[in-house]
Amino acid sequence: MKQNQNLNMTEGKPLKLLLTFSLPLMLGNMFQQFYTVADTAIVGQGVGIEALAALGTVDWLNWMVLAIVQGFTQGLSIEMSQKFGNRDIAGLKQVIGQAVRISFIFVVIYTILASAALPMFLTLLRVPADLRPLARLYSGIIFCGLPFTMFFNFCAATLRAVGNSKTPLKAMVISASTNIILDLIAVFVLHWGIAGAAIATVISQAVSGSFCLMHMRKMPELHFAKSDMRKDQDLSKRLLHLSLPMGAKNMIIALGGIFVQAVANGFGTTFIAGLAATNKLMGLLEAAAISYGYGVTTYVGQNYGAGKKDRIQSGMKSAIKLSVGTAVLIAVIMMIFGYWITSLFISSDTAQMAEAANRIAYHYLFSVSIFLPALYLLHVFMAALQGMGDTTSPLWSGCIELAIRIGIAFISGWIGFEYGLFGAEFMAWVGGALFLIYRYRKKRE
Repeated sequence: MKQNQNLNMTEGKPLKLLLTFSLPLMLGNMFQQFYTVADTAIVGQGVGIEALAALGTVDWLNWMVLAIVQGFTQGLSIEMSQKFGNRDIAGLKQVIGQAVRISFIFVVIYTILASAALPMFLTLLRVPADLRPLARLYSGIIFCGLPFTMFFNFCAATLRAVGNSKTPLKAMVISASTNIILDLIAVFVLHWGIAGAAIATVISQAVSGSFCLMHMRKMPELHFAKSDMRKDQDLSKRLLHLSLPMGAKNMIIALGGIFVQAVANGFGTTFIAGLAATNKLMGLLEAAAISYGYGVTTYVGQNYGAGKKDRIQSGMKSAIKLSVGTAVLIAVIMMIFGYWITSLFISSDTAQMAEAANRIAYHYLFSVSIFLPALYLLHVFMAALQGMGDTTSPLWSGCIELAIRIGIAFISGWIGFEYGLFGAEFMAWVGGALFLIYRYRKKRE
């Protein structure tokens, strides 16, 4: 890989820089979500509505376990981005070395704890007895594959920190293709059912991580020595101060979703399947928001590290326009074509049951689409604060989302109004976005 694939975001027009950086990431995220959607569709069509419902019962649990890894590695990359923006290559290499050491220790402990806690979470989620074996099998395989998830996310975060968003895109294309092919073989040829879908996902993470590492080895500025991995207590503390709140923020957000899912699991298989269909689409709806967020974090981080704080605000104006415009476009598409899209995930021997599940899925999709701009603003302002090294405000934002989700879900479950659960998601976005906008304005003053 040539060094010029790294993007210096301390010079040039912010809008062009954000688009140049974010578009490859957006395509990459869409490919990642595409194979998640394909995974769900293959399970729903190839194994049945019970398997789809089983996936739905642990949607938020699986998201939490994986999102903690994503948040942790993204937090580690903040210091990398600032070192790169300041052209401190020796410092960048030292940060990468320390981050590798910390990540290895973290993922070993985390994999053991997550796997051991799985039965407890299934009980807390009130997973129906007939769905529990499938849910446990799928999540158990995903949890055992956490080292591969950490491997890919760490490599991708490191590349993004130095402005390289093209390699993660290529990795996602390869990963998506691998996962879909293995899904089809495992489910329709080998008849491994839901376990085959999980194994395909783990293998695809290993493939994408290996691809990123291969390209990292061609970049001299990312080569670190063994001496860089020797414990540096001050640097380790600083990296943990950035990474742990990011992981904790995702965990807190997910805990609210787990509470919502626990309430939803009491409304029966049809409702669970409908929610599962739309929840899998949520990744596609959010793909551009995540990409803009990564772009903003790198842009703000590099300019903050270079001491060019005047460029941050001009970049934020461009990011807000991009994010809101994209959210509105996606929302309109979902409102028009959403019913047909959600139907792709649902299959049942009973046409009436499939129709009922699809109706629930579309109502949920329509509701969250209306509030999609709030989700995009949440990502942009959270990313800006993270780029400036503030990982505490996003953590508090996660607490606000947790409180809103639990409050609305509790009331909905108490009065038996299942459609009230839809509001738990989009109202959490609104609450979190408003808080982060406030914190950004205060930090800018």
